[in-house]
Amino acid sequence: MTRIRFNEQLSELNKEMIQMGGLCESAIDTCVDALLNGDESLAKEVSKREKEIDEKESEVTALCMKMLLHQQPVASDLRQISAALKMVTDLERIGDQADDIGEMICYTARHTISEHGNIQKMGNATKKMVRDSIDAFVRQDKELAAQVISYDDVVDELFVSIKKSVIDSIDKKSIDGEYASDILMIAKYFERIGDHAVNVAEWVEYSITGVHRKDEEE
Repeated sequence: MTRIRFNEQLSELNKEMIQMGGLCESAIDTCVDALLNGDESLAKEVSKREKEIDEKESEVTALCMKMLLHQQPVASDLRQISAALKMVTDLERIGDQADDIGEMICYTARHTISEHGNIQKMGNATKKMVRDSIDAFVRQDKELAAQVISYDDVVDELFVSIKKSVIDSIDKKSIDGEYASDILMIAKYFERIGDHAVNVAEWVEYSITGVHRKDEEE
């Protein structure tokens, strides 16, 4: 009977993780839409998502602690729970980074961002990484987790492309220095979101194998 109850809680944990990942995706989408449309009111919605992500982190943490204290998880279960506890920390930070982007939109709203279309591609790429890393956790799919980690190269390349575009625009005097700095900072925030998604995927791998990549590298 105890195992049945644990499996029910494990299913609940998966649902909570999917919901938290969905909130992160929504925050990223809202950031991109607000940026491209120069919509400051939409940017304020990001802050609401960030608070919802914080609340979901608390809920997931409480559920994990309940599973650890009230059940008797075997080694593989223990890895899955401990990985979830690590993952929600990175998901919460993704919410923070999205909120940071939202706060910057008041400075970029008066400009057109169309010449830096890779910002949108960067947002879509990080959203894909978040979604796939959560799917990998729920499905316990090591291959998908590895794909997320590799996909971070796409985000890094987009960041380099944006940086080159901004530098070129400065040389042509088509944008001012302050706006250029804002765009680079926003791109950097998206790059960090990608890094956190990589962390999530690495913890998924750990939940499956019991070995973390950083341990293998040492």
